[in-house]
Amino acid sequence: MKILVPDTIPLDLHAAPDDVVVPYTVRDAFPDGSEDADVLVAWGNGRRNLADAAQRLTRLRLVQGLMAGPDTLVAAGFGPDVALASGRGLHDGPVTEHTLALVLAAARRLDLARDAQREGRWAGELGGVQSDRTDAVFRTLDGAHVVVWGFGSIAHRLAPLLAALGARVTGVASSAGERAGFPVVTDAELPDLLRTADVLVSLLPALPTTQGALGADLISRLPGHAWFVNVGRGATVDEAALQAALRDGTIAGAALDVFATEPLPEDSPWWGVPNLILTPHAAGGRPQHAEELIEANLDALRTGAPLRNLVERDG
Repeated sequence: MKILVPDTIPLDLHAAPDDVVVPYTVRDAFPDGSEDADVLVAWGNGRRNLADAAQRLTRLRLVQGLMAGPDTLVAAGFGPDVALASGRGLHDGPVTEHTLALVLAAARRLDLARDAQREGRWAGELGGVQSDRTDAVFRTLDGAHVVVWGFGSIAHRLAPLLAALGARVTGVASSAGERAGFPVVTDAELPDLLRTADVLVSLLPALPTTQGALGADLISRLPGHAWFVNVGRGATVDEAALQAALRDGTIAGAALDVFATEPLPEDSPWWGVPNLILTPHAAGGRPQHAEELIEANLDALRTGAPLRNLVERDG
C-alpha cells in the first residue's frame, strides 16, 4: 500500500515490507504522483488540502484522521467508497488536562489575578479570609455540580478527576444510564438539570444535530453563578446568545477553547466580552499513540477486519 503521511507530526510507522510511506505538506496541493495512494493520514490539513485529496486521490481506500472530531473529513467530499476514520481517543489525556485547567481557573479566578498582576495591583478580594461556599459564587469544585455534555471517552477520563476534587458529576448523552460509574441523562433532561449546575462542560462534536445546541433558552436555565466551559466545537454554541449572557451577567463566566471562526479575527466581539477565559483551540493538538491507531487500521485494510473509529456518514 502507498501511505501518505503529513509533515505536521513525526510518525514512526512499522509498515509492511511492500508498503510505501510518503510524506506530504499539508499546506500545499498534493504533488503529481500522489494519485495512486491507498491511505491518507490527515493531521492539521486545511480544508483546501483535504478537498484536493478528495478530488484527485481517486484510489484512496482510507483517510485516517488524527483529529478527535470527524467534521473536517466529512466536509471534504470524499466518495462513499473511501472509508473515513477519526482520531477519537488520541486526545483524551490532553483535552482532559486542559478542561480541568479551565474549570479550576474559573473557580479560582486566575484570569482576574493575572489582570491584577499586569496592573501591578494586589487583588486582595481574591485572597485572604474567604467566606464559605454559597450558592451565589462558584469558587471550589468541592461540593460543586458539574454537568458534562457529551459523555464519551474524554468524559470518562475527566469525570473521575472532577470527582476526586469533590465535585458531583452528571453526564448528558444520547442515551441514559451509567457510564464509568457516573449517572448519565439524555438531552431531553438537560434543561431541568442545568438549574442545579455550577459548571456546564461541553464536549460536543460539530454535527448537524449539535449546531447551535447551546442557545439562549438553555443559557437562561443556568444559575447566575454558573460557568460554561467549551472544549468541544464552537459551532455547537449560539455565540451571540452567550456573549449577551456574559455582558448582562446572566451567568458568571465562560472558559472557551473553541469558536465558530478560528483564528478569531481582530474585530471579533469576543475580545471585549467580560468574564471570559479564552484559549486558542489548545486543548488537543497532541495526539497520543497515533502510530498504534494507524497501524491497526492498516492491518484491518489488509485483512478485511473492521476499522477502528470508522466514521458513519449519512447515505
